[in-house]
Amino acid sequence: MRFPFVSLLLCLLLAAVNDVTGKETNKRPNFVLIMADDLGIGDIGCYGNTTIRTPNIDRLASEGVKLTQHIAAAPLCTPSRAAFMTGRYALRSGFGSRGRVQVLLFLGGSGGLSPKETTFAKRLQQQGYTTGLVGKWHLGVNCEHRGDHCHHPNQHGFNYYYGLPFTLFNDCTPGEGSDVMNAEQNMLQNMALMLGVGLLTLICVRVCGLLDVSLWLLVALFSFTIVVNAVWYVPFKHLRTWNCIIMRNQDVIEQPITVETLPQRLLGEAQDFIRRNRDQPFLLFFSLAHTHTPLFQTPTFAGKSRHGRYGDNIEEMDWLIGQLTKTVDSLGLANNTLMYFTSDHGGHLEDRDSRTGQKGGWNGIYRGGKAMGGWEGGIRVPGIFRWPGRLAAGTEVDEPTSLMDLYPTLKHLAEDTQPDRHLDGHNLMPLLDGKVKTSKHEFMFHYCGAYLNAARWHPPGSNSVYKAHFFTPNFSPPGAVGCYHTKICMCHGERVTHHNPPLLYDLFHDPSESRPLTPDSEPRYTEVLEQITKAVEKHKSSLPDEAVSADAQETAPDAEMTWEKILWKPWLQPCCGTFPFCGCREDRPEI
Repeated sequence: MRFPFVSLLLCLLLAAVNDVTGKETNKRPNFVLIMADDLGIGDIGCYGNTTIRTPNIDRLASEGVKLTQHIAAAPLCTPSRAAFMTGRYALRSGFGSRGRVQVLLFLGGSGGLSPKETTFAKRLQQQGYTTGLVGKWHLGVNCEHRGDHCHHPNQHGFNYYYGLPFTLFNDCTPGEGSDVMNAEQNMLQNMALMLGVGLLTLICVRVCGLLDVSLWLLVALFSFTIVVNAVWYVPFKHLRTWNCIIMRNQDVIEQPITVETLPQRLLGEAQDFIRRNRDQPFLLFFSLAHTHTPLFQTPTFAGKSRHGRYGDNIEEMDWLIGQLTKTVDSLGLANNTLMYFTSDHGGHLEDRDSRTGQKGGWNGIYRGGKAMGGWEGGIRVPGIFRWPGRLAAGTEVDEPTSLMDLYPTLKHLAEDTQPDRHLDGHNLMPLLDGKVKTSKHEFMFHYCGAYLNAARWHPPGSNSVYKAHFFTPNFSPPGAVGCYHTKICMCHGERVTHHNPPLLYDLFHDPSESRPLTPDSEPRYTEVLEQITKAVEKHKSSLPDEAVSADAQETAPDAEMTWEKILWKPWLQPCCGTFPFCGCREDRPEI
């Protein structure tokens, strides 16, 4: 009798041991991806900042792997995030602007990430992962009518969504001004004013009998004046209502946003998602509202940094990341969770005013910033991976990598072996694990809108990273280091200067891109330009034509950045209530 009892006891003990250890070793990894908004690489302690406190981000780096040449695929939110989500240059998804507007401007527009596209969330969802997005989306909502949600995160692989389907921008906070089409707003306002003055003048002339003015002319002019006023006032003067909303899945739950409590609510939703899914493989994309303007004024952090409101926001963001990391660790998930931190692109240098001071970030030693094409300051971003027990703590990788690499990396770790489309990213795990020393990104390409702006080459076996600029945005006023007249640099026409031969830099010796190479200063000058030219031609051949590309084997994407798709359409506007009387507050306990 004793032997069967002992055997049973041993079996139970083995089962218990397997239950304790197997959860960590056999279970597929979880993923927590954290993306800041408009964060400068020079704002973070582990990337060289000594005056802003970021202990929690620095801790992620000390416990994991820090990438020093991590590159965004575009220097603006919408195209960069599209590339991040799909592992492909934004041009392949239709996010290549040929005009002034380079990001989505209205939630009521029809542009966005096509339902035909595949995101890493969709791939992991197909592998049995529970996926969630908390925070900013900025890749569209509706296509043809309110409620079709064709661009919505739920249609792109996220089981759960809570956050800002647009972005946090100045119009969301009264008194911060407007970010959207200011020149067009002023033009329409002035036109409406002139039409109104002209109409009143003609009425006075008719009443006084000075001139026989046709009544039909007055009616037509009055109608035209009403239309112009409506075109100006309705979409632009109600931007806070139209764009500043919070959705839970496909329901609008707050319109407009209560900005003051937004950081705590986003954090709470992210923590709750992790707690709900602790016993199954999950992916959480925590897409922060920090540090895009308008800057938060949370009392706990206000005035605590040495860099004004912007510094306060960095330190608040770091606290949020610390709280999320604490949640992962306290649930015993650390050894089975890959955590990743980055920014969608560099800091916005031109964003400042006399009242607040500098509102945008510091891009360290790198030239340029947000919306400045291929200049390094706008596309070099933090890249930190933490996975205790899998990735060696304190590792630094000084090789070119990309935000687009997350897609194939997650796909690999989720054991997804199904065929895919043409990808521009590469699986990072061999680099992160230390199994290889060289990045697969021998060449990388940088876009300003739809235009190939620059390209870099990292020759095998060399420390050098050469970058050629085919054109550069014109800064204003002359002598400035940004486009201060327009706030955002343009990519076309007289707004750029083309270079023949291209401006060529070696980023290994000149990371600030301050000393262009010449045939006299660089022995490989001719070879470098020849290699880059060949790589550009090969890259362009992989882009789909208007019909079908033989290399890409895919049809050309619909252009998502046309005026027709960007402009506000009332029938597409997300709304809680009866349109146009939209308005609601989220029903939740006080935070």
